[in-house]
Amino acid sequence: MTNWNPGNNSKALFEAASRIIPGGVNSPVRAFKTVGLTPFLVERADGAFVYDVDGNEYVDFMASWGPLILGHNNEGIRNALVTAAQKGISFGASHEAELTLAKLITSAMKNIEMVRLVNSGTEATMSAVRLARGYTKRDKIVKFEGCYHGHADAFLINAGSGAATLGVPSSPGVPAGAAKDTLTAVYNDVDSVQKLFEVNKNEIAAVILEPVAGNMGCIPPKPGFLEAVRNLCTLEGTLLIFDEVITGFRVAKGGAQERYGVDADLTTLGKIIGGGMPVGAFGGKKEIMEQMAPVGPVYQAGTLAGNPLATACGIAVLEQLLAPGVYNVLEEKGAQMADIIENAAAGAGQQITLNRVGSMMSFFFNPGPVTNFTEVCASDIAIFNRLFGALLAQGMSVAPSGYEALFVSLSHSDEVMARVEKGFAAAFETLKG
Repeated sequence: MTNWNPGNNSKALFEAASRIIPGGVNSPVRAFKTVGLTPFLVERADGAFVYDVDGNEYVDFMASWGPLILGHNNEGIRNALVTAAQKGISFGASHEAELTLAKLITSAMKNIEMVRLVNSGTEATMSAVRLARGYTKRDKIVKFEGCYHGHADAFLINAGSGAATLGVPSSPGVPAGAAKDTLTAVYNDVDSVQKLFEVNKNEIAAVILEPVAGNMGCIPPKPGFLEAVRNLCTLEGTLLIFDEVITGFRVAKGGAQERYGVDADLTTLGKIIGGGMPVGAFGGKKEIMEQMAPVGPVYQAGTLAGNPLATACGIAVLEQLLAPGVYNVLEEKGAQMADIIENAAAGAGQQITLNRVGSMMSFFFNPGPVTNFTEVCASDIAIFNRLFGALLAQGMSVAPSGYEALFVSLSHSDEVMARVEKGFAAAFETLKG
């Protein structure tokens, strides 16, 4: 049991929304359905905190699902947004800020020689796959169980009975034709990838994966896994796509590629490069990117791509993140948060497995190790759901799902962390008995 319930304002607004918005939400996990609660509705956010419409304050570890590395309502980003808006909110034409943001991205991520801005992470991943298919003149792609690359048809696929089985749609509305060219491997299992290459010789255009999985919880790559996938792709003439929508500028200045020293052919980025604004990007080697229209034959377009508000915010956030010492501080804060969670669990006699990469992490009610989607699913979600409500009661906001990551920001000061330590310890205590 938990003593947390949404306030009357949240309840009333959610009920009203449910009558005209499917499920009352514009993205499914926000409905709190998996944790069995009614969601609170946010009124405002600042620094490490979000505030609901009933006046409750929560220390936030969702960070708008990852991008708010500087915390909510960062002054530099806010000022950049206001300044840009005064000049016009949309042009539908090229402008200098697009070039400035592109230079910041390519200077930080050495494997990106050319980059194209789009409007979301989903748009980035589906465009990167189209480019890979156009470049290699092949149709099939490999994705991994538990890795999420947006809701494009080609990505909403589950594995069949074996690693070499063709994919089947995992959502109504996804036609079999979209599924047949998507093959599914097991994350952190090189053999499952090798088998797919053997069965589909010279047919695979790209392997796409999150170099650190973030959408089944934080799952780091095993030592040698990324390197082995890279080698397989090189041998087979297949492009390697790293989906760094979550990890780009989160786990290191140059993303997971810098952290693990593995080069991808194409990279996708998301809302981090817009400071939380709707934005995305894909980029890679010049030879490949020059296949994009208007230079090459692979078509992709977007009226609002590179819009002045998102690019202004992106410049503001990257200029702050690329300052010396930022990632050392993030690493320290991530380690501090991991210690808080592990100590709280141990103090309450709860066995957990905590995975962490820099300032992103997840904890599983599972003795571990947790290295792939099957092992994630073996975790006790019922206990997590109980803890989720208890954390809210202590003023701690984490993602409403045991399959999501927790994010630490630069705004989580020592004072905030002292409060977090007490809150997590009290929440875990409720699990006793």
